[in-house]
Amino acid sequence: MRKYIYIGIALGGGAGSTIRYWLSEVFNQNGLLPYGTLLVNLAGCFLLSFFFSKFINSTWSPSVKIGLTTGFIGSLTTFSTFTIESIELLQDSLYLGSFYLLFSLLGGFIMTWSGLKIGDLT
Repeated sequence: MRKYIYIGIALGGGAGSTIRYWLSEVFNQNGLLPYGTLLVNLAGCFLLSFFFSKFINSTWSPSVKIGLTTGFIGSLTTFSTFTIESIELLQDSLYLGSFYLLFSLLGGFIMTWSGLKIGDLT
């Protein structure tokens, strides 16, 4: 049973990191802010809280639960890239850097709350 959990993590991780890379390539090309990183992190906040609320009383297998959360969402989101890009923005423009940090933090809380609420409704 344990090997299926690792397979789920590997499959989810491969999918999440591939999607993150693609979105960063598409959205980070011509903007003032790293929109790709912002998008994946906000989506990850929503998805993790949504799945969390769905999995509490679910009968889904542990390999699917962990594959989606730790594997897919864990590799889709990126805190390290967020911090590097934040520091670069702050060095270039205190205003843009501060806006990005505040928007990411508040947006993350709003997306997490929304994911929990929508997850409870469905």
